[in-house]
Amino acid sequence: MLGLLPPACSLQSGHVKFLRFPANQTRPHMTATHSFSLLNLCENPQHLQQIHARYIILHGLHQNLILSSNLIDSYANLGLLSLSQQVFNSITSPNSLLYGTILKNLSKFGEYEKTLLVYKQMALQSMYPAEDTYPFVIRSCSCLLDVRSGEKIHAQVVKLGFDSFDDVGDALVEFYIKCDGGFENEKGMIQRKFKDLKSRWNSLISLAVQNGKSEKSFELFKLMRMEGAEFDSGTLINLLRSTVELKSLELGRIVHCVAVVSDFCKDLSVNTALLSMYSKLASLEDAKMLFDKMSDKDRVVWNIMISAYYQSGFPKESLELLMCMVRSGVRADLFTAIAAVSSISTMKNIEWGKQMHANVLRNGSDYQVSVHNSLIDMYCECEDLNCARKIFDSVKTKTVVSWSSMIKGYVTHDQSLEALRLFSEMKLEGVEVDFVTIINILPACVNIGALEHVKYLHGYSMKLGLNSLSSVNTAIFISYAKCGCIEMAGELFDEEKIDSKDIITWNSMISAYAKHGDWSQCFKLYTQMKQSDVRPDLITFLGLLTACVNAGLVEEGRIIFKEMKESYGYEPSQEHYASMVNLLGRAGHMDEARELVKDMPFKPDARVWGPLLSACKMHSETELAELTAEKLISMEPENAGNYVLLSNIYAAAGKWNGVAKMRTFLRDRGLKKTPGCSWIEIGKLVHEFWAADQSHPQADAIYTILGILELEIMEGRRESSEELKFS
Repeated sequence: MLGLLPPACSLQSGHVKFLRFPANQTRPHMTATHSFSLLNLCENPQHLQQIHARYIILHGLHQNLILSSNLIDSYANLGLLSLSQQVFNSITSPNSLLYGTILKNLSKFGEYEKTLLVYKQMALQSMYPAEDTYPFVIRSCSCLLDVRSGEKIHAQVVKLGFDSFDDVGDALVEFYIKCDGGFENEKGMIQRKFKDLKSRWNSLISLAVQNGKSEKSFELFKLMRMEGAEFDSGTLINLLRSTVELKSLELGRIVHCVAVVSDFCKDLSVNTALLSMYSKLASLEDAKMLFDKMSDKDRVVWNIMISAYYQSGFPKESLELLMCMVRSGVRADLFTAIAAVSSISTMKNIEWGKQMHANVLRNGSDYQVSVHNSLIDMYCECEDLNCARKIFDSVKTKTVVSWSSMIKGYVTHDQSLEALRLFSEMKLEGVEVDFVTIINILPACVNIGALEHVKYLHGYSMKLGLNSLSSVNTAIFISYAKCGCIEMAGELFDEEKIDSKDIITWNSMISAYAKHGDWSQCFKLYTQMKQSDVRPDLITFLGLLTACVNAGLVEEGRIIFKEMKESYGYEPSQEHYASMVNLLGRAGHMDEARELVKDMPFKPDARVWGPLLSACKMHSETELAELTAEKLISMEPENAGNYVLLSNIYAAAGKWNGVAKMRTFLRDRGLKKTPGCSWIEIGKLVHEFWAADQSHPQADAIYTILGILELEIMEGRRESSEELKFS
């Protein structure tokens, strides 16, 4: 090959080095053979372009069809498809070889529409590519789901006799499976193609699964069995994947039976796939039965079962299984850690959490950011935000999940300002916000009444296209409603199509109107909801009862409470009873409220006794108040508010001994009411104030102005009093 190189270039370390020609030197004659050699040596786009210009175009070889075909491939191999197309377009009379070359490269680069366009241009000239080009053309039809073009090309393939080639046949079968176009009419073709090629059935079934045609995978399996073709473990594993996609436990059990009858239950891979199927389809009982019978259990099997217990709501059993796994000598990995940490998060056991964290460090599973994210969640759930933040700060490659988890932790523990600071930092870091982050940060804005922040997040979501998601849209209009902007909330709710409104959306808007005291809108939405065939749930009725409480609609509340139990068969919760007690108590129906509490099918908690005690204060029911307060204090001995409320009831009734007793309780136990907190948003900056708080950096100036205002108010009152005297 070295002898073919012209004197204008030489080789160094396997790369082409270009030499300068002297001004008076005659250029050597260049042949197509020389050019082929140079093209094969090029690994650099710049070198390829130089060879193209200096040795192909200048020597008049640019219309050489074989050389041009090679040049098209060379540009494409270096990722320069546009230059490949330019070479093709420069050819005056391209032949089938050249067409075939450009068709392959267009398809490889995902230019499927251009592939079909070039193929049609070729066919108009009564030219057709070789059999090795047709798979690329047919797969372009598959990717575009272009059934009409695919069927026409299939007819041409049959006419040319290319359908007997395996690659062409595979592409056709893939096309009919993926496009689902005339699949039933092509069974004969599939039968002819695979009758003598039994080993290819598995790849065909796998192809159906990969393309989301789960039903087709079972049709193919049935056809396979009719042809007498044998199946193997791979076939069953693919069918089990299809059962998960179809969410059909019944089909999964049928495949399990086939595995038992065919003696594949000794195969670890089949057992693992079966266990995974039962786990994903939430059949813990079947999964446990299979797991117990398995003699051979590797780490994957243990991990699937540990996760199955956690996902089914048995975190304690999940951790117990982890201990069994360790005792059996199987070492945990990062998947084990994630499942175990999630179980600990559910149980909120900080001691177990720290032990698991230490185990993760010891086993070296902390190299994965997903493990860090699980630990952040776990510490937040266990109310140790300091540890959660330390882990968050230590993660070098933070994902959007890392940020969202920490933000959610702050919001859950009433540290809304900290959550907003972290959100701002997240954006400054250039992390792309997802819908989960938006949903997590919105409650922080609501907690501090930052309406401007809600508006900003609304606009930000629209910019990112996240507001098209029902969950995001619902979170946004709830936030508007809770910040007092019920009109905007209503507009967003009305913008959603009636069919896309789920139970969460309806409940959220009903609750929003209830809290704003607009009971007529609540009942209007309730009627519309039933007409849209969405079944009300317990949260719906809680929102309606809240509306009745706020509007003082006693009779309507009784009807709603009765409808919930009798028409829909729901058993009211503590909150529903609390709402009814509150409604009856406020209206002065104390005997009915007391009887409702007495007849509850379960022991009432503080949510029920609290409204009853408030009603006693409102209507001076001292005797009932003492009984109610006794219940409350036994349940919440550290809640100073209960003692204060009972003290006020005693004071209103003139029972000063009772007042003194309550004050003594408060003093001796060192109890204090939780101080009030308020926020104000100025220039998109939120300021936080607590009762008798001096921590604000401008506290001195603030209290000085408050003092001036107080003096002005007192002066205004004095002047008004004097004016009244003279009048």
